[in-house]
Amino acid sequence: MPQPPITPEAAAEAARLVRVAEMLQTGGRAEEALAAIDTALTLAPGNLDAVTKRGLCFQALGALHDAYNAYDCVIRREPNHALACRALGSLFQTYGMLAEAADAFRRSLRTNPGDAPTRERLAATLTDLGTRVKVLGSPAQAVAHYREAAATDPRYSPAFYNLGVVMSELGRHDEALECYARAIEVNPNHAEAHCNVGVIKKYRGDVTGAIEAYERCLAVNPNHALGRGNLSIALGDRATAIKASGDVALAVRTYERALTLDPNSAEAMYNLGVAQAEIGELDRATIAYESTLRLRPHCAEAWNNLGVLHRERNNVERAVECYRRAVAINPSFAQPLNNLGVVYTMQGQARMALEALQRAVAAAPTYAVAHNNLGVLLRDTGDVPEALEAYGECARHSPDHRNAEQNYLLGLNYVLSGERREVCEAHASWGARSPKSSKSSKSEGANKRGRRLVVGYVSPDMYTHSVSYFAHAPLSAHDPSRVAVVVYSATPRADAMTETLKQRVAAIDGTWRDVQHLTERQLAEAIRADGVDILVELTGHTANNRLGAMALRPAPVQVTWIGYPNSTGLAEIDYRITDAVCDPHDTTQTFTETLVRLPGCFLSYTPSVEAPAVAPAPCLTSGYVTFGCFNTLAKVTPDVRSRWARIMREVPNSRLLLKAKPFACQTIQQRFLAAMAAEGVESWRVDLFPLTGGTGAHLSVYGTVDIALDTFPYAGTTTTCESLWMGVPVLTARGKCHAQNVGASLLSAVGGLEEFVATDEDDYVRRAVRLAGDHARLAAVRSGLRARMASSGGLCDARSFMRGVEERYAEMWRRWCEREVERESCRVEKGDGDDAWKGGRNGKKKGSGSECSTDDQRSPSASR
Repeated sequence: MPQPPITPEAAAEAARLVRVAEMLQTGGRAEEALAAIDTALTLAPGNLDAVTKRGLCFQALGALHDAYNAYDCVIRREPNHALACRALGSLFQTYGMLAEAADAFRRSLRTNPGDAPTRERLAATLTDLGTRVKVLGSPAQAVAHYREAAATDPRYSPAFYNLGVVMSELGRHDEALECYARAIEVNPNHAEAHCNVGVIKKYRGDVTGAIEAYERCLAVNPNHALGRGNLSIALGDRATAIKASGDVALAVRTYERALTLDPNSAEAMYNLGVAQAEIGELDRATIAYESTLRLRPHCAEAWNNLGVLHRERNNVERAVECYRRAVAINPSFAQPLNNLGVVYTMQGQARMALEALQRAVAAAPTYAVAHNNLGVLLRDTGDVPEALEAYGECARHSPDHRNAEQNYLLGLNYVLSGERREVCEAHASWGARSPKSSKSSKSEGANKRGRRLVVGYVSPDMYTHSVSYFAHAPLSAHDPSRVAVVVYSATPRADAMTETLKQRVAAIDGTWRDVQHLTERQLAEAIRADGVDILVELTGHTANNRLGAMALRPAPVQVTWIGYPNSTGLAEIDYRITDAVCDPHDTTQTFTETLVRLPGCFLSYTPSVEAPAVAPAPCLTSGYVTFGCFNTLAKVTPDVRSRWARIMREVPNSRLLLKAKPFACQTIQQRFLAAMAAEGVESWRVDLFPLTGGTGAHLSVYGTVDIALDTFPYAGTTTTCESLWMGVPVLTARGKCHAQNVGASLLSAVGGLEEFVATDEDDYVRRAVRLAGDHARLAAVRSGLRARMASSGGLCDARSFMRGVEERYAEMWRRWCEREVERESCRVEKGDGDDAWKGGRNGKKKGSGSECSTDDQRSPSASR
């Protein structure tokens, strides 16, 4: 039956009721709105807008089925009814029916294309639909949905953002960046888009661009978790690059900023520790590593590096604990294994050191540092040929590894006489390969030859070290009216001896500079800036030397002295200070330096203030002679051991007392005793002791020795002087090289000990046997040794000694000034001069220097 026509009044009332219903629904009063709509529909049953709004009321009340029926009723009559299609689309969205929702929104827009809210809803629905299919593994279909969303509403930034995400996931980064740029153009506060731009730029290696993007992200949302984390990572990368460029201080500040963004970043905390350690901020580095380990307890690298810091602070027990923790986490981690080997080597625990270093080499066969340190261990245990092989293996894996090369040179002195051709050529070859400087050293020169000389001394051994007992003389006894002293101390760890030497330098108006943190080039520049005339290095090829700075020629005249028994090999070092006993005028040992022979011994010894009084000769009460040697075990070659065995066999009831670091290891003790037993010496006649703590305790052991036996071809120096100061005469043998003749030179300086200087190794045995039979003579010699050493002009008279050294310095300077005057007209070759300067050439200059004590070695590297 047809509906009666609607009167204008009824239509007007129905329209009013619909407006009332809209207001009620807007106010949250859906039930009252529904009642108003129902009344309106009784007045105007065919009002499709009212039916649609009735559905909206049902939807607001949760009666979704009734709402759907209302929308469906309208759409059946008018398929593209804008309001009904939009409402149906929203209903479909509620049910997660995105495709149906999108279709409904499209139909709504066909009727009302200018409906911006519906256009945005369609774009949002298409974006959600794209995300759904992307998750289901259809990125291409997702791209299509995102593109349609972007085309539908170019102001809808999530469409561009999500399209950028999928493009990035597909590896299409240029397109992704374009999409993020559109998203940001539409919505400059789109933090996620800024963040993702940073991700792509960092992936491409543009760390600066990434940081800028992350900064924009955080400017929008300071608490954006991903942005903060990513910026922290990028700043960490920037800091690492800055550190690699050499600006470690700026790197530290950059790591610190990274940690303000992500305080729980173990990686940034660890890298901060590495950087702080590099610039010497050891306390801060320790805190950083400990913080890293709280964040990441199983970070083996942090345990290893924390161990290195404790080792540098001399907290060996804690260092070992850290290294062990690192190895427990990663048993094949070569660095802590190497570092354990270093500590055990320093402690004399040879078996444990060998096990650790062999494990390090097995874990990383090309790890050059471990091969070098294995060589150091083998040298300490007296296995020098095997040590040389280890140094060679290190050099094979790292051709420019300076420590291994120089350790090899030092090792040659233990097993080969210094005049041997291969020894001389090895040193000269090293010097020829060293980097050279293009700068020439300037000085006030020839116009002021009469002025006070500026003499610089370079050494890393200004602490309780063998060299320091001989450095006392030049650092304390120069005439300040003739010489201005500048000390360049590269000492890695200062102690009481360091402070004593500083005070001695200050007493003669000298200057002390701590240069341990300077590179060799920086050190050379500092020396040039100080206007040093004569630069003297005291280390040679031993630990922590600064020969690289010498090679840069920072001073007009350069000299080597005290610390090494052979040539530096550097043509840039002009002179070697020696004497006629160590290097006779007819020596066949060749050097790159010109020899400068002092009138007596080339050394002046300053004994330790901790030395106890001289003890009586033990043979007087025991009835037998005790021979002793405190030299490093590397000097006790099979030939030396054989001669000692002959002495023991020919002197019944005599005893042999040896003191060396590796004897802390029972394995090394048993091996040595077995070797002596094979030579016919019973084990009960041999006493083996490790090093003892404290200089006084060490020196007191000399009270149990009657005759000290020197080694060859590398004689003792500090041990010889210590023995003599404690009243124990030293039996030594002359040889053909500087290293072997040092003992003879020292005994000659003391005087009255000619019977203790053998002409060769066989004479060495004969003299030992003869001296052992005269207890009264041994006691007499013992009672007068200290007084002779301390007498005026004796081995310990630094002032008299340094007058002779100053005369040689003055001659060196005079020669340099003369060459400067003549340089433009001719190049004057270094001549032999008077007797003190003779030595000949034979293609290379001849001469040598002194050995460092039993513990003088290149410190094994503790790797970070």
